[in-house]
This record gives sequence, structure tokens and C-alpha cells, in this order.
Amino acid sequence: MDALIIIDYTVDFVDGRLPCGQPAIDIEERVIALAQSHLERGNEVVLAVDLHEEGDPHHPETDLFPPHNIRGTEGRWLYGSLQELYERHRNELHWMDKTRYSAFAGTHLELRLRARGITELHLIGVCTDICVLHTAVDAYNKGFKLHIHKDAVASFDETGHEWALRHFQNTLGARIYENDRVIRV
Repeated sequence: MDALIIIDYTVDFVDGRLPCGQPAIDIEERVIALAQSHLERGNEVVLAVDLHEEGDPHHPETDLFPPHNIRGTEGRWLYGSLQELYERHRNELHWMDKTRYSAFAGTHLELRLRARGITELHLIGVCTDICVLHTAVDAYNKGFKLHIHKDAVASFDETGHEWALRHFQNTLGARIYENDRVIRV
């Protein structure tokens, strides 16, 4: 069985307080298509959403990035039509708050996946070279088989984005997809 993990596809990360900008805007349709496809097949779909508290001096990202994905702000809403999809399918999509780059760090994600017999993960969202990367590394180390959709990940750093895609394939053994076809990066 497999699951789709949609990582940090929120207003703040797309065009808000810490934006990936146009590359993240450009993947919206593909993110929605993959989410709908996984829902139609009855696969687990997880929304792994970054959560920060206003003015938290103890969070390691406080000195690295401007405030983003603050609890209770519109910046934490899912971006564009993903928010609409979530509202229509709340009972089928699993929202999961995360407070670190990896969706596995300090969350119940692994327990949820194991309880459902899931062994393969499809990762999409932002940022390719930060939260998607750290989630992929943790998933690999936990024995999950990885699938990364190049046309559904984005970053504000094109060099980092390209490096991460190669790393997924060459170091983590992930299959890289574009338009549902396996490609080489």
C-alpha cells in the first residue's frame, strides 16, 4: 500500500511570508491532480503542515527564517484549490501538524502509516530541498520506498531543488516521476 504526503503546501510557503513563489504556484494543478488520484484509489493522503508559535525564541528556525506558518494565521491555510479540496474531503484527508522540517520528527506519522500497512510514500510539496528532503531522508531510514513527483515539488532555491532531486534518486533510491512517468534526473 502507498500514501501521498503533501508537505507544507500553504499560503506562507507559496506566496506568503516565506514564499517559494512562481515555482510553487506552478505546481498547484499537479498537487491537486495527485491528491484526487490518491483519494480515488482509497490511498492515505496526509497533509503535513508546518506549525509555529508567534515569537517562539526556542524554535531552531527562529534565527534562520522570517516568521511563517504561525498558528491561527491565514498563512497556514492550504494554498489555493488545495484548501478547497481539504474542505470537501476533510474526513478522507489527514491533517498533521509538524514543527520541524521532517514530517516524521515529533509526530505520529510513522505509527499512522504502519497501522495501515503502508510501505511506499509519494512525496510532494515544498520546499524540495528542506522539508521534502528531510521527510524523504527519515522515510528512507525507516524503510519506506520513496516516490518523488518532480512536477509537484518546488523550492525558492533552484540549485537546491535540482540537487535534492538527484539526491532522492541517487542516494535514497527514490523513483522520480514527471507526468506519472518515471524519469532520470
